[in-house]
Formats: sequence, structure tokens, C-alpha cells
Amino acid sequence: MKVFQDIEKNITPLTLDVKITPKISALVLKVIKALDQGELRVASPNAQSWVTHEWIKKCILLYFRIQKIKPIKAGDLKFFDKIPLKKWTGKEGVRVVPHALARYGSFIESGVILMPSYINIGAYVGAGTMVDTWATVGSCAQIGANCHLSGGVGIGGVLEPLQAQPVIVEDNVFVGSRAIIVEGVHIKRGAVIGAGVVLTASTPIIDVTSSTAKTLKGVVPENSVVIQGTRPKEFAAGTFHTSCALIIGQRKESTDKKTSLNQVLRDFEISL
Repeated sequence: MKVFQDIEKNITPLTLDVKITPKISALVLKVIKALDQGELRVASPNAQSWVTHEWIKKCILLYFRIQKIKPIKAGDLKFFDKIPLKKWTGKEGVRVVPHALARYGSFIESGVILMPSYINIGAYVGAGTMVDTWATVGSCAQIGANCHLSGGVGIGGVLEPLQAQPVIVEDNVFVGSRAIIVEGVHIKRGAVIGAGVVLTASTPIIDVTSSTAKTLKGVVPENSVVIQGTRPKEFAAGTFHTSCALIIGQRKESTDKKTSLNQVLRDFEISL
């Protein structure tokens, strides 16, 4: 949309310590409202990969400067913060279980179920996704459609540096309990991440499905089944095992639907 192209041209040259004028404030507020309504996304897919929109992340950081800290009420609960919570009317098509919290500037698509959980500003959660109890979706993280973030999952936020890619979880991904995905890791569609798996930008992700191991970093390929692992490493004091993640198989097309997901978990003996 042309209006957002014009805003991008105005925001891109600005530094984060720029003097906040009424014009800048108005532009930033338009961008945050557009994020909240799903008209803009911090990162979006193209034919080859994903594009991170630095100017939108810059608007989020400028929004923190614009906002004043003040009391926020949510029923009988009271908070003291700069960023208000989303106000649910029931028309959004989202099931919001107490105490699920989503900050203004995040977008939750129709059909999402939010168990008691937390969604930060700039995050996007696609239709049909379940964000389970005490799962957190950090600032700018992009969660696809028909995903399941199990209890206690931690999806990290990546606001700075501006050019850094946020965590991206594509469609039809299952993330097991207490798994942690941070530092811009990209989980491609259909992947299954086992319970307790920790994925950072530097975590070795080792494909052990063939005779020769292949090591990746920062990305989990489509339909991969991943569990937590260790590998030996030599230190001055001796040999110790350090964390890694293991790709132990591929999810079949027949297990793409949530109704048959339990079968892939049983096939590969993966903990929830």
C-alpha cells in the first residue's frame, strides 16, 4: 500500500535517538496500529526466503520512546507499563483463555487459541495455531498457521539489531514442551521439534539420517524431526559433551495434519 511505502521512506533515514516530532509520532502510531491489525508484518516471506523489514522494527523501538509508563487495568488486575494490552471484543475469532496476554502491536489471526501465555509486540501468530500454557512468543517472532507451541515453549524476541531476522516458525510446525527457539532461528514448514530442544543461532543442527552427518546452523529444514542431543568436544580438562540438535527423520505427508501428529511422535519416540 502506498501509504506504508511513504511511511517507510520517512522512517528509514531516521536514527533511534532522533527528536520525536508530532509528525514522527503520528507515523509510528500508524505503523503500530497496522501491526496490531495484521496489515504489516516485521518479516514476510518471498519466493526464496524471508525479508526482515528494518524500518518496522525501528518504529517499534521509537514507539517505546513515545509511550509513557502508566497504570494498565485488565479486569481486577493492574499493571504498570508503556505498552497496552490488546483489547478483545470477541469478533476477532480468537479464543483467549485467562491469563493469556497479548501486547498491542502483535497480531493474532482468527482461529488461534491462546492458553495462559504471552505474546509480545511485533509478533505474528497465524490462523489455527495453539499457543499452549505458559508458552511465550517474543517480540517480532513470526509463527505460521496451524502450529502448536506446547506448554512452556520459549520463542525468543529479536528487536535489535534492526537488521537481525526474528525467529520464524512456518506453517504446520509442532514445538514440544519447554523447547527454546531464539536468535532468529528459522523453523521451516512441517517440522517437529521435540521436548526440551534448545535452538540458538550457534547450535549445531546435525542431520544423522544418512551415513554421513550434515551440520546446519540457524535453520531446520522442512518436515524435519528434531530431538535434543549432545556431542563430544575436547577441552583442556578433558572430553565433555556439549549440546546440539539431531535431525533423526522426516515427517511424512500423511502426518501433516494435527489429527495424525501423535503418530509421528510415536514413530520417532519423541517426548511431548
